[in-house]
Amino acid sequence: AMAAERALAMATCTAPVNIAVIKYWGKRDTDLILPINSSLSVTLHQDQLKTTTTAAASRDFTEDRLWLNGKEEDVGHPRVQACLREVRRLARKRRGGGEDAAALSLSYKIHIASENNFPTAAGLASSAAGYACLVSALARLYGVEEELSEVARRGSGSACRSMFGGFVQWQRGERPDGTDSLALQVAPETHWPELRVLVLVVSGEKKPVGSTAGMQTSVETSPLLKHRAEVVVPERLAQMMRHIRERDFEGFGQLAMRDSNQFHATCLDTFPPIFYLTDLSRHIIALAHRYNAHHGHTKVAYTFDAGPNAVIFALADTVPEFVEVVRRSFPPAANGDQFVRGLPVGSAALPQELLAAVVTEPVPGAVQYILHTKPGPGPQLVDDPSQHLLGADGLP
Repeated sequence: AMAAERALAMATCTAPVNIAVIKYWGKRDTDLILPINSSLSVTLHQDQLKTTTTAAASRDFTEDRLWLNGKEEDVGHPRVQACLREVRRLARKRRGGGEDAAALSLSYKIHIASENNFPTAAGLASSAAGYACLVSALARLYGVEEELSEVARRGSGSACRSMFGGFVQWQRGERPDGTDSLALQVAPETHWPELRVLVLVVSGEKKPVGSTAGMQTSVETSPLLKHRAEVVVPERLAQMMRHIRERDFEGFGQLAMRDSNQFHATCLDTFPPIFYLTDLSRHIIALAHRYNAHHGHTKVAYTFDAGPNAVIFALADTVPEFVEVVRRSFPPAANGDQFVRGLPVGSAALPQELLAAVVTEPVPGAVQYILHTKPGPGPQLVDDPSQHLLGADGLP
């Protein structure tokens, strides 16, 4: 019976997306994925955004295989291989070199299936969730419990931050081998219960310039990026950790907006320049500033990654009014009922003076939908066998 059971070992995990509020842009080592500066992010709740990954190993598999969202992909991708290699190395180390009869054979080929419940590569941090999930599932499969953020970093830099929930710092580290470049939780997701996140999805398109290529061009050509990494970020990181610790939304929001703007300024300072913000992104930025100015303090804060989708932070009591402001500023084309997804949003009536001051020139249909979510936990093990993405034959 044991032999039959051991024929196929399987593990399934889910992992979250994270949104940086102090941005990572630029590597000092492209192979090990070591950053030129530390960064800080908020992990988003998996009820709204998650990757699910099943990893299976069997002596009957003839080759490693990988499926993403149901489609077979190249398992030979160097970053996928780096993660596989690292987890197997940790498993070998854990067993002290000797082959434990009960442990999964490291020579077995592996099948991996991964699915996102959101558009891949649409500027929604799919690589972070994807690699965090891959590493979590592989670690579970091989019985490894070590410091895994370092392994996830080898897949995608920002993936190391998705190994924890809540508020997470990716420490730049000093060592050339990268052993001190890892993620640490600054505060758990329960620390700031009122914090909410609105993702304004303006397009599910792939980015014009991938992050990997874009950031290296920036490192090579932008003097502003060098100044940012060496002078600006260390101070901002300390400030941001203080704002989070004190649950100071005013400070948190202002700094998040400034850091997003500076990141996009370094993209513009790159030669040739990179444009991730669109006319619509700029429209959303102006809207947020008008809204805050009308209220006389920071009620909403935007941040944009390497893509046009806006992420807006707000406290729960601001959400209904601001969602209505967005709905009036970007009247939905068809999907009126599907315009707000995720956590429920209460209705709000807008005072006439707010409308006049804030909703200046509506752009119909520009925002596809709003996803309402909040900070959430790190990777989770899925116990329910019906949730596996691979069948008993090891195929999707």
